[in-house]
Amino acid sequence: MGHLEALRQRVLARLVEWEAAGLKRSLRPPSGIDLSSNDYLGLATHPRLVRRFVEALRIYGCGATASRLLRGHREIFTDVERRFAAFKGTEAALYFASGYAANLGVLTTFLESGDVVFSDERNHASLIDGMRLTRARRVIFPHRDVAALARLLRSEQGPGQKFLVTESLFSMDGDRAPLREYAALCRETQTALIVDEAHAVGIYGERGSGLIEEMGVADAVFLSINTAGKALGVCGAFVAGPAWAVEYLIQRARPFVFSTAPPPALMAALDEAITLIIEEPERRARVRANARRLREQLVARGIVLPLEDSPIIPVILGESERAVAVAAALQEEGFDVRAIRPPTVPAGTARLRVSVNVQVDETIAARFASALARILKSC
Repeated sequence: MGHLEALRQRVLARLVEWEAAGLKRSLRPPSGIDLSSNDYLGLATHPRLVRRFVEALRIYGCGATASRLLRGHREIFTDVERRFAAFKGTEAALYFASGYAANLGVLTTFLESGDVVFSDERNHASLIDGMRLTRARRVIFPHRDVAALARLLRSEQGPGQKFLVTESLFSMDGDRAPLREYAALCRETQTALIVDEAHAVGIYGERGSGLIEEMGVADAVFLSINTAGKALGVCGAFVAGPAWAVEYLIQRARPFVFSTAPPPALMAALDEAITLIIEEPERRARVRANARRLREQLVARGIVLPLEDSPIIPVILGESERAVAVAAALQEEGFDVRAIRPPTVPAGTARLRVSVNVQVDETIAARFASALARILKSC
């Protein structure tokens, strides 16, 4: 492959540069106590989900064999989509193979030339990429800054549709979007509100459907994207909203139209996940209690943290090298915590993203807090 030597040298130079800056990532299997995954409710290995999945595999096999618009559709997709829509309190829902595909599908389908999209500066990469792939004009506003957003929305007088895109619970900071204020602004300015509930669905709300439910803003939300690989314990994502919008996605969303459908058996596991979230509210209550307890333990040991009701706890350390060193030391003590570095987070804010799940009890919280406080003194 001598004709690719220039490309090879360019790639190798970048890898060396990233490694020197502490930004080179590696693939490592999980080990130790889980404080890094998004399996908040512990459903990924729940016996009821596993049993439903195995039973469905015997019925549907391993693959869908085609796009759902060809031969890949099965009635179980429609059945569980209807159930998820009822869970979210919307008219309809559509399942995508991943949250990334869902965000790209939604944004590239609805945002057109002449439209304007307003985006929080800390939105997830999939939202950013989705917006970049459209011809809409992008306006980035400071993180959770309602006053700045209000000025921008009110000053936009163009003929195109306005969209506001935000996460409800931000994945790297663990803080909430001010959804009530956003809802009021969207009503006032005829703006379509799109909310990524990736880290909120299954955790918040009386029924566990997310922060849209908990904040009481469902009537102001155009579409929500709800990943199924976090609290729901499986994979993929449901886009929930009005029936006319979901029908439009079926016709036009390229990640849906031009992809082989996910294995239908996954839908059986997701159906069981929805059942467990509704039937066992104590699971999400325990996650939130565990997170509050761990946050208190860390603060008591002098570790500065944002005060949020969230299973995501960011311990900001500054430089990438320090974050990597602290994470490695914690892993040596049996805690699976990973360093988060730029460009995932802004420069100078490398951190540990501590993710609390239903298994992180008082004993684990105390052990982890003590270990982290001790390690920070030497790293």
